[in-house]
Amino acid sequence: MKHQFTKTIVIALGGSIIYPEEIDIKYLKQFKKFIETSIQRGTKFVIVIGGGRLARVFQNVAHEISPLTDEDKDWIGIHSTRLNAHLLRTIFRKAADPVIIDERGKTKRSVFRPREGGDPQRSLKYPVTIASGWRPGWSTDFVAAAIAHDLKIPEYVVAGKPAFVYDKDPGVYKTAKPLPEIRWKNYRKLIPASWVPGFHSPVDPVAAKLSDSVGLKAIIINGKDLKNFERLLAGKDFQGTVISR
Repeated sequence: MKHQFTKTIVIALGGSIIYPEEIDIKYLKQFKKFIETSIQRGTKFVIVIGGGRLARVFQNVAHEISPLTDEDKDWIGIHSTRLNAHLLRTIFRKAADPVIIDERGKTKRSVFRPREGGDPQRSLKYPVTIASGWRPGWSTDFVAAAIAHDLKIPEYVVAGKPAFVYDKDPGVYKTAKPLPEIRWKNYRKLIPASWVPGFHSPVDPVAAKLSDSVGLKAIIINGKDLKNFERLLAGKDFQGTVISR
């Protein structure tokens, strides 16, 4: 399977990829080199980062001390993504926009609100733009989908732990089969109808609903496999799942 991208690529990078049990410094060095090599070829990136273990540690501690509402869980997760986002922005300092996109439309240069008739992708003045979580009820998957839609980019990449979408939960069913392609209407039958903080699926319900409604594609890959990621960006055969309308 192959896919051709525009010059701007939106990536939802799973927090567990950079922060599984502790911060994966080796991976971050490799990821930095991978992105910088692509930048040299003229590609721009919007990277939306998740919370990873950092979010789970704080959520678990809070839960041990006091009852935790879903909104509280979300806010802890959101602030975890913001700290991870600042880590990435620091790593990409020379190439990165100094503004972390932590709410929809936030930027001094109106990145997500271009002048009428303009190309929204041209408003990205830096090779790398980093985004975090935005608000309760909106996952970083949703943030990636919303940014892709606002920038008129037809797809976004979900680079997390699952390498594919499966026809059933592979953690429960040994007979689960990977799906190279699936329609949103069929994918949405495999996941809950509404957002639950901490729930794990290749694309969460709110992002799936938005993507389905506006016709976005989501490309699911294993974020750790940078060689496969490189093949994807190069328009070569890659291992993963494309979800489309």
